[in-house]
Amino acid sequence: MSVEDALLKIKVEPFEDIGYAKVDLHRKMRQGAAEVIYGAGKTPEQIIGILDVMKKSGQDTILITRLSEESAAAVGHVHPMDYHRDAGVGIVGTPPEPDGLGKIVVATGGTSDIPVAEEAALTAKILGNEVVRLYDVGVAGLHRTLAHLDDIMGASVIIAIAGMEGALASVIGGLADCPVIAVPTSVGYGASLHGLSALLSMLNSCASGISVVNIDNGFGAGYLASMINHMAAKEKL
Repeated sequence: MSVEDALLKIKVEPFEDIGYAKVDLHRKMRQGAAEVIYGAGKTPEQIIGILDVMKKSGQDTILITRLSEESAAAVGHVHPMDYHRDAGVGIVGTPPEPDGLGKIVVATGGTSDIPVAEEAALTAKILGNEVVRLYDVGVAGLHRTLAHLDDIMGASVIIAIAGMEGALASVIGGLADCPVIAVPTSVGYGASLHGLSALLSMLNSCASGISVVNIDNGFGAGYLASMINHMAAKEKL
């Protein structure tokens, strides 16, 4: 854009106050990624109002997380979206072409971890990354993990998602030469304490290069993985 157009963009208010929300209009300029709507606890009308402001400000692709099926149906009448029910994710607009340096691998210990994994994978995709999914490759059958060594060793970032005792992150962390983001899930029997056991296991991993996000926080993992993948791309340029 021209210098004059850039100055006009800068002069725009950094947020728009619509009463129940202050929509951040400068976040993409500050952080490289636009604001994401957290759908849980918001009414469909509130989500529609926020979407109106974001689209008016020029945001073409918008991610909504923790979005219920009922809210998605109501919002979709006003703003058509691609809704992923298992992940609770709504996407308004078209995902961009991947522009990160490499691939982000999203691996799960079991099939029950897939909803959290899909939140991570879709977040990474919306932020402009190529995503490879490796589902149900947990340590109860280690040969399943080892069957994907090419994908693991070829990744720029790996998101390891597991419940129960959360051992998958340590196994992958001991194999990979890239950053590993561990996501504990609330999948498991009583002593798993709704994901606390997996969280503590991942925090106490003896494998190097592992960071841990909160329980069931697929979005946080996908966002961080995208930042790492794009920082590497900038360095290469």
